[in-house]
Amino acid sequence: MLADASASLLRLSRERERVERRLRTHARSSLTIVLCLLALAPAASRAATANIGPRGEDLLTLDNGTVKVGIDRAKGAAITWLSWSAYPKNMVNSADPGRLIQQSYYAGLRLDRRADGQSKSWSPWSWNPIQGGGVASWARVTEFKRIGTDTLYAETVPNLWDMPQEPAAALMRQWTGFEPDLPDVVVVRCEFIAQRADGDRWGPAKLSPQEIPACYFTRNFSTVKSYLGAGQWRPETQPPGPPWGRTRPPKNAMAMFAPNGQGVALFSPVATQHWNFGPHGGGASDDPAAGPCMHVAPIDRVNLGPKSTYRYRYWLIVGTEAQLTARLDVLLEKYFAERAELTNP
Repeated sequence: MLADASASLLRLSRERERVERRLRTHARSSLTIVLCLLALAPAASRAATANIGPRGEDLLTLDNGTVKVGIDRAKGAAITWLSWSAYPKNMVNSADPGRLIQQSYYAGLRLDRRADGQSKSWSPWSWNPIQGGGVASWARVTEFKRIGTDTLYAETVPNLWDMPQEPAAALMRQWTGFEPDLPDVVVVRCEFIAQRADGDRWGPAKLSPQEIPACYFTRNFSTVKSYLGAGQWRPETQPPGPPWGRTRPPKNAMAMFAPNGQGVALFSPVATQHWNFGPHGGGASDDPAAGPCMHVAPIDRVNLGPKSTYRYRYWLIVGTEAQLTARLDVLLEKYFAERAELTNP
């Protein structure tokens, strides 16, 4: 094998010398075009794959020196990366399209569609567009870009969770950036536009729970607390699920901590219901691709109709408990009264 490779390299070297001699005497020949294309090909390849990570991620990231956050075109443009200077490893679980940090909505009747290919594990099921994708299928991203230097923007055609490869009649938009003057705080603005046909099988608007957002972290972030305000925290416990645990954080903020004391808090002021939370599987893996994970999802209940538009914001805060406390107190003062916006219910 090594001898064959050496012979091939020698032949390539001699061929290159012949091409270069011809180029010097025939600058306008077709060989010029060939060599130019060969020279450009590696550069084009580098440009096309600059964002590709070791697991095939196609990431756009923001990094302010304190926090790095990223969205992934290959995974519905959901947030698939969150790390910070004191915890440089990615802590977002992305084992399947239902994980990630992502938009997730519910509407209409629960239907048995197994005859059409619906997953037996998710039947009957309501109209449930997921930003990451559906059963064994990732959602399609139609726009994926950086706006200026401080915002990641994406548009996604989500998939229905219960059916493989079934796009939802909907559009999701998302703006991801940093909270001004708070370098350890990520702010995310979400917009969901339902585009269902009138009179479809799921029926008219029905009061349904919405995950705002659905978050899945690596399993080592296993210490769970609700923020009570005034520097006080309440421990939360729950055996592995699903079913998930339910709790009502009075300030609409919960945090999950790793053994080293670093944590991530989720502040979702528009939540109106109990939050879902808890571990899935055992152990303390810090691998984003592992099956075991931690879950948290604030809940709002909304009459999401066939033509509804729903908008809201949430914040992700990173650091120690003391750092989370200080940041949450600032955010609570500014945004605790914020509410979601619903049109065409």
